[in-house]
Amino acid sequence: MTGRGKLNAGGKARSKGKSRSLRAGLQFPVSRVHRHLRIGNYSERVAGGSPVYLAAVLEVSSISCIYSITNLFFLSLSLVLKC
Repeated sequence: MTGRGKLNAGGKARSKGKSRSLRAGLQFPVSRVHRHLRIGNYSERVAGGSPVYLAAVLEVSSISCIYSITNLFFLSLSLVLKC
């Protein structure tokens, strides 16, 4: 055993796999969204790009919701501190 780990056909060390969330640059789990689309009986088949798009939409909407909530919190905090 040479201690180099597993090698591919070219003799180079295999790199670790990248998740679909990492490839898309998202924080939301694309694989989990895909699983829920398949299990949820929304259609017979689910295309490969649809869970990526849906995860991106969910991420953007949740970020905008959190952003507006924090703005309201700091606005109300400043109103309370003025009195």
